[in-house]
Amino acid sequence: QVQLVESGGGLVQPGGSLRLSCAASGSIFSIYAMGWYRQAPGKQRELVATITSGGHTNFADSVKGRFTISRDNPKNTVYLQMNSLKPEDTAVYYCNADINPRGTGVIFAYWGQGTQVTVSS
Repeated sequence: QVQLVESGGGLVQPGGSLRLSCAASGSIFSIYAMGWYRQAPGKQRELVATITSGGHTNFADSVKGRFTISRDNPKNTVYLQMNSLKPEDTAVYYCNADINPRGTGVIFAYWGQGTQVTVSS
């Protein structure tokens, strides 16, 4: 059984910072791309940032220059550092990872349970 567990969400004032973490656990053979998505009330889920196993990153235009994504491969963990937060960044943030569970030979997309980020004064 593979699962992703997120942490680090909360309430922050505009201009503030938060760091999200997502750890993958279970019977894992390998992890490929990892990333973060978000969904605001009444809107579709959207990509925030992704990072490959080799460290190549991709960001939504709305967060470029403010957010950074990184990963610790030995710990199967991905991080999202969010700076200069704006009220429009308010959303539930979901971790995503493409994982090959041990013994399957197949890559599945896994999702975390989501963590709320609220940017408000």
